[in-house]
Amino acid sequence: EQEGVRVMASAGYTSELAPYQDALLPIVWPILRESIQTGQPQNLISHNGDGNAGLLATAKSQIGIPIRQEEQTVGILLLESQKNENCPAETLAFLTRLTDHAAIAIANAQLYSEVQSANMAKSKFVSFVAHELKNPMASIKGYTELVSSGMAGPINEMQTSFLATVSTNLDRMNTIVSDLNDLTKIEVGSLRLEFKAVQVKDIIDEVVRSMRKQIDEKEQKLIFAIPDQLALVWGDPSRLSQILTNLISNAFKYTPQGGTITVGAERCANPADSSAVVDVVHIWVQDTGIGIREEDQDKIFQQYFRTELSKDIAPGTGLGLNITKTLVEMQGGTIWFNSELNKGTTFHFTVPVVETA
Repeated sequence: EQEGVRVMASAGYTSELAPYQDALLPIVWPILRESIQTGQPQNLISHNGDGNAGLLATAKSQIGIPIRQEEQTVGILLLESQKNENCPAETLAFLTRLTDHAAIAIANAQLYSEVQSANMAKSKFVSFVAHELKNPMASIKGYTELVSSGMAGPINEMQTSFLATVSTNLDRMNTIVSDLNDLTKIEVGSLRLEFKAVQVKDIIDEVVRSMRKQIDEKEQKLIFAIPDQLALVWGDPSRLSQILTNLISNAFKYTPQGGTITVGAERCANPADSSAVVDVVHIWVQDTGIGIREEDQDKIFQQYFRTELSKDIAPGTGLGLNITKTLVEMQGGTIWFNSELNKGTTFHFTVPVVETA
């Protein structure tokens, strides 16, 4: 800082640092002044026995190594000794290399801080936009459904088709806004989950109920493989619903008319050996859809990645599976899949079982 030097870290000092807890070291100290002005390592020796101006009142020798970024001194490595001796050249060279690494670390930390600030600003902006868009989109959706139902008078087949297109694109827009909002929160670490004991079957029923009409219209067969008695899991209900909605929605979109979607769940030992969680509920969504090519399978959870086959069938952002994977892992679970081209895909994920006393 222009007025002085702030102590950021220290070793070997005791009460000497007390006056500088909230104050700066004065630049008028010769060791600091010379290091800053010359930009070169300094080794000052006291020849009169009185010691040099510094932290250690009895210091007979001082070493000051400037930490520099390009032409600017951003810090100083200060060493003080009660011995009246010169610093060996090899030691001075080693300390200079050390400050070079420190300069790189400081630059990286500053860049990281700037990136984090930019991400936080982006997250706030996206959250604001998402909030502002939700209300008008809900209003448009509601009025579209009213007109489609004939509440405003009879409509013909062409008008019905147009309104269906409006509704479909509203759903797509809502998904894009929600995905971008979640993604930015994940990137800055501001996504918060509300954990509680959850009955998986209730979440599955809720998600299927919201999609039943679409599945029926496509004449797809929906099979459940869920036991009547299933252990409670420890997770965020809304985020578990989001995970299942995304997986079942994908199965619906990429399974042809008349295909089959199976939703199953079971309690089992945790397949992730490295996890401290012993028992989990294993949930899977299986379809008889287009499948995933082997060369695409390693990239399926990457942000914005979509297979060429999926692009031809349905619109999307390529964010859903990436967000789904993050949400599963934030709840202590694991996600994986098996797929065969033109035969179908099965997505699996786990959620920890509620621990009982």
